Amino acid sequence: MDISRFKGCILATAIGDSLGAPREGSLEISENRDLGPRYTDDTAMMIGVAESLIHCGGFNGHDMVERFIHNHLKEPWRGYGWGPPRIFNMILNQGRRWDEMLDRGLYPGGSYGNGAAMRIAPIGLFYYDEPDTLREVVHRASIITHSHELAIEGAFLQAYAVSIALTTRAHDLNREGFLMRLKAVTNNQDYLKKLSTIEGLLNQDVSKRDVIRYLGNGIEALNSVPIAIYSFLANYDLEGALVYAVSLGGDADTIGAMTGAIAGAYYGMDAIPLRWTEALENRQYIQGLAERLWRCKEGVNVKD
Repeated sequence: MDISRFKGCILATAIGDSLGAPREGSLEISENRDLGPRYTDDTAMMIGVAESLIHCGGFNGHDMVERFIHNHLKEPWRGYGWGPPRIFNMILNQGRRWDEMLDRGLYPGGSYGNGAAMRIAPIGLFYYDEPDTLREVVHRASIITHSHELAIEGAFLQAYAVSIALTTRAHDLNREGFLMRLKAVTNNQDYLKKLSTIEGLLNQDVSKRDVIRYLGNGIEALNSVPIAIYSFLANYDLEGALVYAVSLGGDADTIGAMTGAIAGAYYGMDAIPLRWTEALENRQYIQGLAERLWRCKEGVNVKD
């Protein structure tokens, strides 16, 4: 597998996050082409996922949550949501297990936010050629903080979209086929409806306000994963996809991060504008992390 696509996915996740962060919560539809000075918890947790996969040579829930906790304690100002820090406290100070679905003590039925989907890109890369294992690992990685069916299914669709983009030949993207592959693995009727809506929107000239009305732009996985997929499919280059995604406002940093993950996996690192790469906070470490993840996946010697 092309290392450029691994780098593109990881870097564009952080860039989409940084691009959208200044617009998070905005109700105004407007373009933004300048990166914010800092990435958010979206990228910080994505980094933790990648670090753990590299260190363990695959998924290990205990190690992954330890990295989440370490990175949060080191940089608590990244903009973490209300739930994850409380879950980290339960694990760190109460001796609770990472797989106890601890979010159900905070939210009835568990959290259905997009916190699992926003960080899942490295898993989509690492298990791109193992679809059955991918679903299982996404489930286990998600329930650390998000155990609601909608959160888990959203994270899986995001990871699977990354894997499809990664394995699709350059300049050979069939948008209808992309959606058909996602629909074929979707177990949830609400997501199936959203994917069908995407198909309809791609076949007509539609305003951004209508896209938001039909797909959403909020913090719920159901209202952000589909619009990230749409932002990728509705545009024809990486820059256009990311600018479009964050222009929709709402949870712009996470929608930007998820769009960036898919677009980066398809277009590769060379498609990222140099001004964005150079402006990205912690760029060298993030780029090196993507290379180490690729080496780990491809069986090339890698040091943690």
